[in-house]
Amino acid sequence: MTLARTRLRGGPPTRRALALGAAAALVAALAVPLTATAAVADDGTGLAGSELYVDPWSTTLEAAQSLSGQARDDAQLLGSIASATWFTDGTPGEVEAGVDAVVTAAAAEGRMPVLVAYNLPFRDCAQYSAGGAADTAAYNAWIDGFAAGIAGREATVILEPDGLGVIPHYTTLDGQVEWCQPAEVPAGTAATDRFEQLNHAVDAFAALPETSVYLDGTNAAWLSIGEISDRLLKAGVQRADGFFLNTSNYQFTANSTAYGTWVSQCIAYVTEVNPGDFGSCGNQYWNGGPATNWQGVGMSQYGEWSPDAADPALNTSGVDSRYASILGATAPTTRFVIDTSRNGLGPWNHEGAYGDTHEDWCNPPDRGLGARPDTTIDVPLVDAYLWIKVPGESDGKCYRGTAGPNDPERGYEDPAAGQWFTQQARELIAFAEPGIAALDCHVDWTPSLDGASAAVRLSGEVGSRFALAFAVPDGQQITKATRATVAQAEGIVTVTGAAKRTGNAPDTVVHADGAVQTPWQFLLDGRACTS
Repeated sequence: MTLARTRLRGGPPTRRALALGAAAALVAALAVPLTATAAVADDGTGLAGSELYVDPWSTTLEAAQSLSGQARDDAQLLGSIASATWFTDGTPGEVEAGVDAVVTAAAAEGRMPVLVAYNLPFRDCAQYSAGGAADTAAYNAWIDGFAAGIAGREATVILEPDGLGVIPHYTTLDGQVEWCQPAEVPAGTAATDRFEQLNHAVDAFAALPETSVYLDGTNAAWLSIGEISDRLLKAGVQRADGFFLNTSNYQFTANSTAYGTWVSQCIAYVTEVNPGDFGSCGNQYWNGGPATNWQGVGMSQYGEWSPDAADPALNTSGVDSRYASILGATAPTTRFVIDTSRNGLGPWNHEGAYGDTHEDWCNPPDRGLGARPDTTIDVPLVDAYLWIKVPGESDGKCYRGTAGPNDPERGYEDPAAGQWFTQQARELIAFAEPGIAALDCHVDWTPSLDGASAAVRLSGEVGSRFALAFAVPDGQQITKATRATVAQAEGIVTVTGAAKRTGNAPDTVVHADGAVQTPWQFLLDGRACTS
């Protein structure tokens, strides 16, 4: 797993999460067309059908502040699209305050925040994203603080990426002791502790009526269906809202959909039809079944799976027919979400380069953004496509079996896990599938010498009148604007006026009570702009 920069660090002075669109007068100006969702869940709660929150103080927009030119434009484009906010450390009080800030801002806007809890003891088996709480008691207290930060408001929690894929001292269903065997963790209790921790977290979040919580379902090129289904059940998936797939990975959405459907079918089978018979759950490593006359092969991750694929290694019909046969009238009900942040072109085919140390998950070259976040997916059992991994942030320093420090596939040293990776951000945008348009407006913000005002010039697609919205830090008050009106509520300023038509004069000059600070992102008539 690749660590995202934690929400508890960074940002402007006296920073807190601010609600874009808190006041009714700002709603139109603060629409986010790239991630808008049209429908709302029937009961008005839950992830499916909700509108996703876009954080105006995200780590992506933070990275943009130190960039220029194309690199800055890229970060601001990515920052205009909803992605998850990661919480990875801190005391229980600190995580409660950090979560509360984001959820408060999202609630004021009426949008759904997606929050990642990533602090299990000995997470990632002390690899690229090493860290986590000291022990079970510390973790449970941290989770309780996280849940207290949400309180009774809407939120979606992605609970511990890799938390079920990498378990210290774990023995699989077929009796294999897995590779993660740290000496620092008691071998006799490590796996039991992991499940205790995750069950506590599921119960803490499930107790919140407006919160959805999803457990780690790994990805379509990782654990077999029976293996991950067993782990999900041990972790409490039946009391959660479901599981998530493909976090920080690159597997095709079609493959994740098939894999997730099979996991849900396996869970239904082993809990309702033939308890504990995980061995009968068909999986991606041999795809024979009634529909193929029990002829099968291992499935390939390097193409999109479907029931009618001509390539046997991409054909799901055999496994599909196995589940139809063993389930009968029993319907699967466990739902899932898919991380589509970087899977537009699927996984990198390293073609045998670097042997077993290819690290194909680690900053692979020439990958593309996948489907935009969407909570109105018309696919059975799928609640949403989400950007859980923050696109543009590095997977870590990738050595691919060499001594480093350079990534041999790229010829230079990769940024540390969670740091901004300018070249990768450019690749993700250039190779996005579906394609993504550049932001079509620009805001030039020039502070005065005394810092009390800023001249604002608009360019690109600008109408005769404009509504320019931006978030300001705590304590910042915009008092007036030349040839324009100012409205400020919940830390959001909207400046409305007539655009200048000729010359180099600014469209407006905003004045602040105290030193004016440069906003991290602007929305012009509801569209995010570069700046």
